[in-house]
Formats: sequence, structure tokens, C-alpha cells
Amino acid sequence: MSLEEQKQVPENWEPTILAFCCNWCTYAGADLAGLNRMKYPENVRILRVPCSSRVNPQFILRAFQKGVDGVLVAGCHPGDCHYVSGNYFTRRRFLLMQRFLEYNGIDPRRFQARWISGAEAGKFRDTMLQLCEEIKELGPNRKLREVK
Repeated sequence: MSLEEQKQVPENWEPTILAFCCNWCTYAGADLAGLNRMKYPENVRILRVPCSSRVNPQFILRAFQKGVDGVLVAGCHPGDCHYVSGNYFTRRRFLLMQRFLEYNGIDPRRFQARWISGAEAGKFRDTMLQLCEEIKELGPNRKLREVK
């Protein structure tokens, strides 16, 4: 982020993050984090999906167009997918999507994929904290945001 862009960012700005969470693992981990009263940033919006492989790349682009500052796709650990090979498709799509975002002038660090099981509430919390810090350093998403 350039010095001029840093001046335009409000001091109390917090990034908006959309997390697509697998129903079988990551969403259960997020639920467990809530049950254990683990604190993670309030600016994370969780969207439960049947499987991480069901996240269409158009959903990610649309999220950036609507002004989301970072997107996370989180699912079961490879080899533990409820649908056998869904997370392998996610991993392949993740690499392609990062290249596509970079081609379009969006920092690929704004889009991340993680493997979090239902028993890893601490990992879910830590991932959300880390992601928010990384996106905060990048500043607001201004590349694909729709003009209103």
C-alpha cells in the first residue's frame, strides 16, 4: 500500500472477511470455538457450504466486487473429506484462483485456503486472527469494488 493510500484509510478501519466454511469440519470447528468462548474478530462473516469444493470461483470474485477485503475457503484436511476428494478439487482451484486474482491486479494474499477439522477450534480462531492481521496490512480492497 502506497503512502497516499495509507493516508486515506481511517485509523479504526477493520477488514471485512468472508469465510466459506465446510459444513463437516471447519464450520464445526467455528462452532466449537464459539462454544468455548474463543474470541476472534467480529468482522469475519462465515458462510457454511456443504463442501469446500462447492465454492465456485465466481462467488469469490463477487465477494471482492461487493467490497469484501479478504476471502477464506476452509475445509477438511486432505484425505478426511466427507465427500472423499472434495478438498483436492479445492486445492487445485485455489492455485488457479490465486493466479487469476494476481492477473487482475488483486493481491493473491487476499484469498486463502485452510484445512481445519471440527476438533480444531483453536486453529480456527488463530487462522481468523492471522488472516485479519494480514488483510489489515494490505489495506482496503479497492480493485474490484463495484461503483455504486
